[in-house]
Amino acid sequence: MMEITLTKPIAEGRTAEIYEWQDNTILKLYHEWCPSNWVEYESKVAHAVVEAGIPTPVAGEIVEVNGRRGLIFERVSGISMLQDMNARPWNLYKHARTMAELQFKINQLSFTGFMSYKDGLAHEIRKAPHLDDHTREQVLHILSSLQDGDRVCHGDFHPGNIMLTDKGAIVIDWITVRTGNPIADFTRTSMILTVGPKGAGDQINPIMMGFIKAFHKIYTRHYLHLMPDKHNERHKWLTVNAAARLSEQIEPERSDLIAIVEKGIRQ
Repeated sequence: MMEITLTKPIAEGRTAEIYEWQDNTILKLYHEWCPSNWVEYESKVAHAVVEAGIPTPVAGEIVEVNGRRGLIFERVSGISMLQDMNARPWNLYKHARTMAELQFKINQLSFTGFMSYKDGLAHEIRKAPHLDDHTREQVLHILSSLQDGDRVCHGDFHPGNIMLTDKGAIVIDWITVRTGNPIADFTRTSMILTVGPKGAGDQINPIMMGFIKAFHKIYTRHYLHLMPDKHNERHKWLTVNAAARLSEQIEPERSDLIAIVEKGIRQ
């Protein structure tokens, strides 16, 4: 284990902090509460994603710093799509279409050896608080009826996980990757765009909050043009994704997620 005095993180998320590292790399350092096996899993995912030809930073070695585990990544120059939208909201239309096209390209790929989307959702729904047993069983019944698949699904695809670089847009933060139905991945993104801003804090400025609905509409229309919902299942996928999201215990989102679940099981 290395004992190092770390500088201020250059970015921070719910599960990890990002620090500058040596030799033009960055360190993704998980918080102490994160399970120790997460870093091995992300390393496995990161290498598989690169091999599949998806534009993403190359992963290096696993390290332990000051009692916390982390993963070294190639450093890329650029800002996130979310940061650019905050600074230049007039790029909203272009970014919404770019995001839909990038997700569609990812959802065309397939690889093996990772948890299925449906299995992952079932696990999260079973441990989600704020669901009574009857509601939980109804949601799991909806999940069991949905079409599965073998396509690559990012699992947390949103503007904060897309970096705009001089080499084009690249996707980061693959710890949630699954294999499954692309419409499941799409509805997870749709849910984040509608519910997520409440829990995003100062990552989204007040002006940008007013543009989120328009961004969501453009993204939705373009993605479903590229990947039609042939079985008309996206509303069911939204229900099960919302129930699973409750397991993350993001308090500002809770009431909206419960409302989505309750509406879904009534339909």
